[in-house]
Amino acid sequence: MAREPVMLARYAEGLFWMARYLERVENMARLIHVTQGFESPGREAESWYALVRINADEENFARLGHKPGAEAVKSFYLADTANPTSIPASLEAARYNARTLRPLISTEMWRQLNMFHRAMLAIAPEEMQGDLLSRLCTRIKEGVQTHTGITEGTFFRDQGWLFYRLGRLLERADQTTRLLDIRYHLLTAPTGGEERRVAELARWGGVLRAAAGYHAFRRIARPGFTPADVVAFLLVDHGFPRSVGLCVSELEAVLGELRARWGLRGTVRPLELVEELRAALMGRAVSRIIEGGLHEFLDAVQKDLISLGAEIGTAFFRDWRPNAVA
Repeated sequence: MAREPVMLARYAEGLFWMARYLERVENMARLIHVTQGFESPGREAESWYALVRINADEENFARLGHKPGAEAVKSFYLADTANPTSIPASLEAARYNARTLRPLISTEMWRQLNMFHRAMLAIAPEEMQGDLLSRLCTRIKEGVQTHTGITEGTFFRDQGWLFYRLGRLLERADQTTRLLDIRYHLLTAPTGGEERRVAELARWGGVLRAAAGYHAFRRIARPGFTPADVVAFLLVDHGFPRSVGLCVSELEAVLGELRARWGLRGTVRPLELVEELRAALMGRAVSRIIEGGLHEFLDAVQKDLISLGAEIGTAFFRDWRPNAVA
């Protein structure tokens, strides 16, 4: 059988961004769910606006006429199609990329994404309240997971598969740092020794559940685990699929395969950045990271991931450079 030809840049870019947008949808649902769980009576507006700050959406939030408050933030991310980081807008972007990929993707992938997109455009205001919001977040996560499963089972394993994985892994690593950052912004423990410790652990348990890592963590956690153990699990554990460390290692493996199997020389600079990021994650004990400022460390990792995405785009995708500068 003849060797598969080099992939067109527009297809590689479409697969990369389709994966990123879908991963972003799932993780936005996770962030909304954990924000709802950490909502403090009397401080609802502050709790929900932290979600806007963590996604660096303050300017866009104000431009679209929203005021800080629980209902405004929920609408901003669950219903506002004018907000490019909202779930409907991200799904529309994923669908747009999928449309350009019709010669490559399976009918099942295309059909499920269309149905999912239509369902998210029909979210009713009452679904953003109370238990209904929790169920809505679950539906959104399951919609993305269904698409991921269909893709795993039907997509051809060529260069396109590798670019799809690059997008998913890069976005997943970024979103895990944002989930940890919500804990930094929102959680305040009550005064008192034992009460404080129990409350802290319960809240960190909420972070683990939001990351779908609670049961995996409990398999390896020592009795009387600490918040630092949870941070280490989400940052550097190489057995948990959503840990930043595992995502970075898999990014390195995918870039290495693009270079070794497909001869793509543009992987040199992205591989250098991945190695630097891995060294930053593994070079310090998590206890020292927390002492030095968890938020500042997560912010630095997010910037490194943005730089990595820009380098990948510059190396492989059409019309990337002006978009990266903008």
